[in-house]
Amino acid sequence: MLAGVSLVLALVLVAYLFGVQDQFFGRLFGAFFVFFWLLAVTFLGVVPFVNWAAAHWFGKEWTETPAAVPVRRSRPASSRTATRPATRVD
Repeated sequence: MLAGVSLVLALVLVAYLFGVQDQFFGRLFGAFFVFFWLLAVTFLGVVPFVNWAAAHWFGKEWTETPAAVPVRRSRPASSRTATRPATRVD
């Protein structure tokens, strides 16, 4: 799978940049080699490591811990005194 994708990417890149002039197969081999190693390192090394790290560092124990219940605090008594309604003078 990785080799097939790498070959297609290399063919497209080399054909787009250089056409099918001389040294086509040398450029194709170099591009294939680079794409193959980039994809192999990514999908066979980096992705499994990230999955492992996420499972071990932030796994079930981390997600299943109950959230702390927030403490309700009563409002402090207001320092303002109650106001009386103003009387209307007609």
